[in-house]
Amino acid sequence: MRDVLIGIDAGTSVIKSVAFDTAGRQIASAALPNKYETLPGGGAEQDLARTWADTATTLRELADKVPDLATRTIAVAVTGQGDGTWLIDKHGEPVGKGWLWLDARAAAVVEEIRARPEDRLRFEKTGSGLAACQQGSQFVFMKRHMPAMLANAATAFHCKDWLYFKLTGHRATDPSEGTFTFGDFRTRGYCDDVLEVLGVTDLRHLLPPIVDGTRQSTALSAAAADATGLLAGTPVVLAYVDVACTALGAGLFDRERKPGCSIIGSTGMHMRLAETPDEVLLNEAATGYTMTMPAPGVFAQMQSNMAATLNIDWVLGLASGILASQGITRTNGEMIALVDQWISSSEPGSLLYQPYVSEAGERGPFVDANARAGFVGISSRHGYADMVRAVFEGLAFAARDCYAAMGPLPKEIRLTGGAARSPALRKILGAAVGADIRTSEREEAGAAGAAMIAAVCVGQYASMDDCVSEWVTPLLRAAEPSDRKLAAAYEAMAPSYALAHEALRPVWRSMAASRQTDVN
Repeated sequence: MRDVLIGIDAGTSVIKSVAFDTAGRQIASAALPNKYETLPGGGAEQDLARTWADTATTLRELADKVPDLATRTIAVAVTGQGDGTWLIDKHGEPVGKGWLWLDARAAAVVEEIRARPEDRLRFEKTGSGLAACQQGSQFVFMKRHMPAMLANAATAFHCKDWLYFKLTGHRATDPSEGTFTFGDFRTRGYCDDVLEVLGVTDLRHLLPPIVDGTRQSTALSAAAADATGLLAGTPVVLAYVDVACTALGAGLFDRERKPGCSIIGSTGMHMRLAETPDEVLLNEAATGYTMTMPAPGVFAQMQSNMAATLNIDWVLGLASGILASQGITRTNGEMIALVDQWISSSEPGSLLYQPYVSEAGERGPFVDANARAGFVGISSRHGYADMVRAVFEGLAFAARDCYAAMGPLPKEIRLTGGAARSPALRKILGAAVGADIRTSEREEAGAAGAAMIAAVCVGQYASMDDCVSEWVTPLLRAAEPSDRKLAAAYEAMAPSYALAHEALRPVWRSMAASRQTDVN
């Protein structure tokens, strides 16, 4: 009896395989920590062979937890971290390591292209602002500095595309990643005008075919069956990029309420639903993403800030480091447990924090690879608890900034990601945006979203709307109303937050130039 759908989610931090029954209930999961390396000059790379080996291991470990998994599996769907460039040659072997979304080497390329008037055409076609994390800008950098590597390549993948290739032997990408980098979101296909603006028309041959996982699957290869323990011939579905799948699993696809959806993980991703191309609102700053969703004519418009929980890790790490220097060890969980205490003992809005702690700078709602974190307004009365609160408030104001760049602020936000478990963050985010917050009982929204695409593909549901009504809606928790008093305080503070990062941009540029001079 076939009664299991498997969703694979190869994220930046963790690679996981999750088994669901046909009604969307999670049965079991298996996960391994992901590994990547950072390089001088802003590089961030991941080994392709190890990524596949780790993914195959999670599938074998999942079989240890689910009896008769191989014979019960209806289909496997794969999603993964977005952006980046994973090159393979004509024999299917990796050409170097995969470049991740964290890679900042193409930052100067982005500034150069964005300064050209014709970049507006590229933005209006893709609906997506150019950033150093994207394949298009990375192509340009590689053409200039690594032409031999490109010459050896036959196909350019993203992470999930590589895993789909290893599972099936087929070279493909999905509509979400294919169009936000090189395409026209309205047609869900590649666009020659975009390639021309980027100056990569000569690399068109590297782009794989775009396939829609809601309508097309490919059989698991014999080699992949040996590696994973699944049965050769099992349908494999190339799902959409991880943020689209996570949004799907977390509740963005709600045509009636049209909530916002925020994923608060290492980065922050903030989304609104557009049911037609005309509902997509393109901002003057030419930032954000427009991604096709796995339903006809539906899009997720997104703004993403590069550092979300990275800021929390940093500020809690300060305290952990000081304690460790005194011989006192505290786990991350123990530090997190103190957050509510620190926040309750501090005054709302007494400090401003700019949450740009990522070495890659910022990409939404403004693009600046030089952006860096900082506090504004510190006085002698402020202590560590005030800094912790300011960091949480900074994340919330960054989310508000992102939503404001896409239109009116939402009245409800579906919140997911590791930080969604924090009552303090939920309260502060709800107040900063002025929105009620709803979370889901769903543990693995990304893997669930991938499995939902497979469920529609194999005919378990006639439409994605039908699948959502059974897989998503029943798992939504009650809304947590926005704190009106706190919301009023944050409403008054929001203009200062925006003014701060506008004023600091020339400072960041000057500091970056100084660092470059020191290196040379």
